[in-house]
Amino acid sequence: MADLRLAELTPENIDAAVGLALRPGQEKFVAPVAHSIAQAYVTPTAWPRVVLDGDDVVGFVLANFDPDHEIEEFRCGIWRLNVAADAQGRGVGRFAVDAVAAEARRRGRSRLTVLWENGTGGPEGFYLKVGFVPTGELFGETVGTKEI
Repeated sequence: MADLRLAELTPENIDAAVGLALRPGQEKFVAPVAHSIAQAYVTPTAWPRVVLDGDDVVGFVLANFDPDHEIEEFRCGIWRLNVAADAQGRGVGRFAVDAVAAEARRRGRSRLTVLWENGTGGPEGFYLKVGFVPTGELFGETVGTKEI
């Protein structure tokens, strides 16, 4: 996974993004990529990107940059992160978080948030490992904050 990069969604990569397969049981913790793309389409402040390893789509991240959002946790954060089952554990998720953080800093932000649902097999361990700290709860999910 030495050639990781973010790219915009294109006609050439959208089918691979929509077809990303998670590990069994993970689908209860993150919406399908198709749902995220639809949400991005109707949310002008959304920032959807695929994670490429060379030419292969290995992940998808949906961030949101809306400094005026009425809910502070939604002003600068990761809304979705999907990593292909066979690419998990190889730095794809960390790369995506770091790339979103870099974009946030470029936009003048100093804090990144994410929400996750708790449960066995859920993403909490990953988010803690990449530096998010639980700071509360919103809509029944844990809010994680990372100073960037």
